[in-house]
Amino acid sequence: MSSSSSCGRDAAAGVSWIRAWTTFVALSLLAHLARAVTFDPVPPPELDLSKLGRVGLVGDFDAISLYRYREQSQNGFSTNGSQSILTSLPTGPYATLASSDAHINAMCPFVMRGGTLAGVVVGGNFTSLGGVEAQGVAMFNATSGQVTPLPGLSGKVNALLCDEPTNSVYVGGEFRGANSTNAIAWIGLDGWTNLPFAGFNGPVNTIVKASNGKIIFGGAFDGLGNKSTGPAKKHQQVVNLDTATISAGSSTARDGLADPRNIVCQSDPSDGPDSTWLLSDDTPGYWRAEFRFGFRPTKLRIWNTRFEDRGTRTFRFTALPINGIMNLTYTEPGADSNTTCDARCPLSADPDAAFQDFAFVDVIGMSSFQIDVSEWYGEGGGLNGIQLFQDDIYAFAENDFNEPSCAGLDSPSTASSIGPWRLSSSAQSSSDYLSGTFSGADLGPSTSVRFVPDLPESGNYSITVFTPGCIQDDTCSSRGRVNITGTVATGTRSVRPIQTEIFQTNNFDKYDEVYKGYVDAGGRGRGGAGDFRPSITLTPSADQEGDVAIVAQRVRFELIESTSGLNGLYEFDPDRADAAEADVTNSTYGRAGLELDDGAIVNSIVVDGDVTYVGGDFVSDRDHANIFVVRDDDDNDNDATALPGGGLDGEVLAMHVHDGLLYVGGNFTDTNQTETDGLVNVAAFSTADEAWRPLGAGVNGRVERIVPLTLNVTSDEPETVISLTGTFDELLPFDGNEGVSVTGFAVWVPSRENWLQNLDLDIVAIDGQLTTFAVVPEGPTLVAGTLSSQGLAARGAVGLPVSGPLRLRRMPIRIRPGSPVSQSRKRAVGGQDVTGVVAGYFYENDGRNVTVLGGHFTARAADGSSVDNLALVNGSNENAVGGLGPGLSPDSTFLALAVQQDTLYAGGTVTGTVNGDDEVNGLIMYDLVRADFVQPQPPALAGDDVAVHAIAGQPDSDDVYVGGNFDAAGSMSCPSLCIFSQSASQWNRPGDGLTGSVGAMAWAGVNKLVVGGNLTVNGSATSMVTYDPGSRVWSAFAGNGQDIPGPVTALSAADNSASRFWIAGASTNGSAFLMVYDGATFRSVGDTLGTTTRIRGLQVLPLSQPHESTELLDDDQILLVSGQLDIPGFGNASAALFNGTNFAPFILSTSANSSPGSVSQIVSLRDDFFTTSGGRLAVGFVVLIALAIALALIFFLVVMGIVIERIRRKREGYLPAPTQMYDKGGNVDRIPPAYLFGTLGREGRGPGGAPMI
Repeated sequence: MSSSSSCGRDAAAGVSWIRAWTTFVALSLLAHLARAVTFDPVPPPELDLSKLGRVGLVGDFDAISLYRYREQSQNGFSTNGSQSILTSLPTGPYATLASSDAHINAMCPFVMRGGTLAGVVVGGNFTSLGGVEAQGVAMFNATSGQVTPLPGLSGKVNALLCDEPTNSVYVGGEFRGANSTNAIAWIGLDGWTNLPFAGFNGPVNTIVKASNGKIIFGGAFDGLGNKSTGPAKKHQQVVNLDTATISAGSSTARDGLADPRNIVCQSDPSDGPDSTWLLSDDTPGYWRAEFRFGFRPTKLRIWNTRFEDRGTRTFRFTALPINGIMNLTYTEPGADSNTTCDARCPLSADPDAAFQDFAFVDVIGMSSFQIDVSEWYGEGGGLNGIQLFQDDIYAFAENDFNEPSCAGLDSPSTASSIGPWRLSSSAQSSSDYLSGTFSGADLGPSTSVRFVPDLPESGNYSITVFTPGCIQDDTCSSRGRVNITGTVATGTRSVRPIQTEIFQTNNFDKYDEVYKGYVDAGGRGRGGAGDFRPSITLTPSADQEGDVAIVAQRVRFELIESTSGLNGLYEFDPDRADAAEADVTNSTYGRAGLELDDGAIVNSIVVDGDVTYVGGDFVSDRDHANIFVVRDDDDNDNDATALPGGGLDGEVLAMHVHDGLLYVGGNFTDTNQTETDGLVNVAAFSTADEAWRPLGAGVNGRVERIVPLTLNVTSDEPETVISLTGTFDELLPFDGNEGVSVTGFAVWVPSRENWLQNLDLDIVAIDGQLTTFAVVPEGPTLVAGTLSSQGLAARGAVGLPVSGPLRLRRMPIRIRPGSPVSQSRKRAVGGQDVTGVVAGYFYENDGRNVTVLGGHFTARAADGSSVDNLALVNGSNENAVGGLGPGLSPDSTFLALAVQQDTLYAGGTVTGTVNGDDEVNGLIMYDLVRADFVQPQPPALAGDDVAVHAIAGQPDSDDVYVGGNFDAAGSMSCPSLCIFSQSASQWNRPGDGLTGSVGAMAWAGVNKLVVGGNLTVNGSATSMVTYDPGSRVWSAFAGNGQDIPGPVTALSAADNSASRFWIAGASTNGSAFLMVYDGATFRSVGDTLGTTTRIRGLQVLPLSQPHESTELLDDDQILLVSGQLDIPGFGNASAALFNGTNFAPFILSTSANSSPGSVSQIVSLRDDFFTTSGGRLAVGFVVLIALAIALALIFFLVVMGIVIERIRRKREGYLPAPTQMYDKGGNVDRIPPAYLFGTLGREGRGPGGAPMI
């Protein structure tokens, strides 16, 4: 019919769509040619630290950076399976350029013929890259960050080769695309092109170009795509119509004949009511089935009705929702050849033909279909039965989608589930699926879905697990990992059980091949064994935290057979038009593969000049154990030869050549025939010496990837280092180097012949996973994986310069990760965990220079021993590191430090026995002059969960105020805060009325102590109080002190007199607060930090350049806020600078377990925070100086006035009065004094004799 379109035309339309998309991709690539990466620098803060002497930062971190580029972040490396494209910032750390939702396995810069860089081709098992949907492969522009998908493939890409001479990108992996499987090429800007051999029947793991110009493919295949055969039995899986939604148009009105479901699941259809579906007389109509899953039918079986001589004469099959009329082939009764039809397919009325089969010419996916009856026999059309078959063999998690029980099958595909699963709508996926949210005990074998397929025959199968994308059900933030296990054969054939783990964090639908090999079909299948049924089981991985979303959809079993005689290697000549027909035995690499035992797997191929190294999992009679070499030169016959020692004794997974060394990683312990120490899972082979070399003593687990990096290690000149990624967790000890705990990542420094983790240098910190790299011409080196990277590898403490450019430097101490603090030992105020370095103090006096660090950690002492929780770095003795000595519990944690008259006061959750019999709890005293504990120690603090959080010595006194969570000091009741008199060596109670827990305190002058915490004063709950040592009286803050929303845990003066100060803590709802006291009221900065913020330290710092004036801060000050901060619009930071209006990230850090780090506080030698290098003084001094200047000016004006007046008088003719007078003194003798004063006041006295005026 002219109005109808066939499936062939639909297929052509699909090809046209792909070509149109390819044209769009080509234009996009030409419009955005990549050459260089640019970064956005951040202006450095104008801090003035010149008055502070020495400055440091302490906290819980293993790597730390100054925030200098907007591309920096504090995020740890991902553990959910997602990876990114990264490159290094000018300062060393790595920045993310584009993120994917799964692994990135390969990258290569695509330089087209003529030298034009189209972009970087990226391949993996992702479904999105840079937020753009891309199935396994995409083009990345390194300048703009634009991602251009290369549509047409479905599956996983493992290997890429960008070849400029052939203008091609060769792509290998586990996928389908065009008419190829597992290998295909992208040609110039033309798009996907089938290779002459149409791919392979197994995964491709590696592709290289040999020195002879041939393209070498390596993998787990034994046949070419165009020489592989499908299953011997076709059309074996029955599509389940029984659970579909069935409808019809123009049905008859007759009872028992109008229901379109009459013809579903009829194993032996017969004419009549309840078995036949009829159309109305002389009326065309349709029959439709709609499914909640997708399928790809290969055969349609129809039973025509003969009820009352009616029947269907012609029909058409329309695939929905694509609305494509399918091309079918059929055989006329009695004919020997097939006939093709599309819009008018005939259906026989021959009574001897029970049913008629139609095969689909094109196998395409659909989720609904419709049969339109256009002509009929007799008075109207109708049908007696219908069945649909497909070659694909699936087992669905939802049993309604598996083969129907009414199909009469002995062992239909089934599924069974354990646990609280629910059915989720397919949305954007191919079918509905089971989903659930699990935690705790539900994560593990107690929750599962078991898939049992219906296999027609035994043989080699590829088993693939399908996973729906997380965007459609909004579970991307909680998706986790699943274990896939399975049993595929009985004991009669040795086959390893399936056991692997896959991530379910994909944004869009994906599939993972979990097994390739022999599968026993069981009782029904050809070659099956008895009652055995193969099965695949999906369970949530147990080692996951929180609520984890898990999905289960379907498993595919694909039969793979081969007739082409390959064995893991294939050599392709792109210059030969008949390459697919070439004799494998005539090629060097094909012949090398055939010399290996059957089932060889090639994982890595590396070309070094005219030498090619091949590594994998294989053995041969020629001593090629897991690695061999092919030399393409005139002095050799080009045959494969073994390396010294007969290769290696285990599988080779990765290789890389650099500077004359072949680095090899895998799962081995030595060479195959000889003994070479240290070749444990990683080794180096000298291409010049033809000898194996160890990398240290190796690592304790598999090495799966080797990626080179460029780092500044020993000078300003960058050098190449070798990174390893795998399943190991320790660098084995060697040559005096201790074993180092790692998380599956290590870096070898060839120039130092040591691991980066062992080098005590100011170097960049890197941790995570790396999978591949690409060197962009005239551009950066890109790496792929997931990294936690900061500018400096330093644990727990770093220094800051007080002058010059702002930078971080390591302190001369090696701190190891401390053991976690138990839940009962958390800080009583704020509920903060305390690991790492919590407090620090710089002590200098009489030639002594000691840096004190306290917290919960372990450091290495100068003699190689361990120092727990409090370390003393003696700058007067070449920075020798020591500790307090024996006696304290290793579970102790130091939270506060102070020095008074050469005595160190260290408090926290501290317990133990020192000096033989001194019991300590909460506080210890240590003599820094004698380098020993003070004898005796003060009486121990007492109470539940004793903890000292703050220590402050009173100015101009030897009294030390100790605050925290305790009830008594020795036998004296002294809740929350107690005074230790150093001269009297005794505790004193500071008045009455205070209880609770002290979190922070500071002196505001000599006679006023400001205290914050979770407090009660005189029976009233409060967060801030003051204490007057003279009157020994506690007072709550007047004004709006009750508006403080929770306990105060951090406090910093805002001026030299501490009449203004900043406070921070945790609100009762768990969020952080930050407030300033302006001398009269407390003022909040508002909800300017995220809800996950935990503030641990505050400090006002001076500036060398003023900022804009604000109400909260002077323009020459800025507030340093430290802890674990969540800055809206940025993310996590360990410290930020607040200018009174906005927060700016200042310090970024990470910890060894890939989580964000934290900074506890800034430490300085002097507390001169309120003067600047420009000579700006405190307000009091400024007033005195101004008064002196004013008095001097007044004196000057008075003097000048007198001088001017004298000059004026002289000019006007005034003469000095005569100074010579005659002497009148002689007359005094003539008048007696009594005469003059004797009668004074006789008549003028008032009452009582008082003189009157």
